[in-house]
Amino acid sequence: MNTPVLPVTLPMIVYPALDLRGGKVVRLQQGDPGRQTVYGDDPQAVGARWIAVGARWLHVVNLDGALGTASDNESVVKALAALGTPIQFGGGLRTADDVARAFDLGVARVVLGTLAVEHPDQAAALIAHYGADRVALALDARAGFVATHGWQQISTLTAVELGKRFFADGARHALYTDVSRDGELVGVNVAATAQLAQQTGLAVIASGGVGSIADVIALRQSGSIAGVVLGKALYESRIDLAEAIRQAAVVG
Repeated sequence: MNTPVLPVTLPMIVYPALDLRGGKVVRLQQGDPGRQTVYGDDPQAVGARWIAVGARWLHVVNLDGALGTASDNESVVKALAALGTPIQFGGGLRTADDVARAFDLGVARVVLGTLAVEHPDQAAALIAHYGADRVALALDARAGFVATHGWQQISTLTAVELGKRFFADGARHALYTDVSRDGELVGVNVAATAQLAQQTGLAVIASGGVGSIADVIALRQSGSIAGVVLGKALYESRIDLAEAIRQAAVVG
């Protein structure tokens, strides 16, 4: 049976990214821990800055958790949640207890990656327990295959295969990153992102490679993409957040 696909009729949501490592806001090129740039020592101030510009969500990633390193970013996440804007949060959520703890910190939605690949039944149970609006999938991929463990490992599942499976299990939100483009500012993979949305029925948020406002416009014009995460392009002033939000809000 083909998955019914409806065009996106709501404004595309822009998610400023705050990737946390050692309590700082950083970016890693293609997920490589050895290619790190620090963009802020005060994540709460950075988050407040994006909210003041008009951000309706923040996309927060615990890179230490994703990479299995020992730094504790919980207090940072709690402080960001206290700002009052919904947080979409991922990185190192490998068990049901990890997910429960994230919600206790005040996040609005969790993103499951490695757990969804290695223990799909547990992930499906979490979607059923918390609801589809509060649990999203990380369908991050290299050459189409889903990357796990902070993008350090590649599974045998394609993003489309995993997305279809979880749509059937009740999932409705997913994040798609073309890992090879992440942090490179070479342009987002609009075609693969739109194809994933169309083939799975999921509300897909695009990430990886966004380099200019033209990428935001192209994603919105595809008619099937629900959101976009802005990282390096935002921090290096390649994109003005207010303009991105304005362009993403155009419907039709």
